[in-house]
Amino acid sequence: MIAQGDLAALIRQALPDAHVEVYDRTGTLDHYDVFIRSKAFAGVPLLDRHRMVEQAVREARADGRLHALAIRTEVLE
Repeated sequence: MIAQGDLAALIRQALPDAHVEVYDRTGTLDHYDVFIRSKAFAGVPLLDRHRMVEQAVREARADGRLHALAIRTEVLE
């Protein structure tokens, strides 16, 4: 399990300018929807944006704290 704030912090570590919204999908603290806005996404294809986010949360995914993550991204203007 990973708290919403901790998940957002992992993403902000990798994308310091990011505006991150985290929603717990099931109440179990391991299935989340995230909406991330960052200037770092400018000119980056969608698949690569998702890879950037997955890289940011890789430790939580590897140790089992995070099971499912639905990602939405947008360029911060």
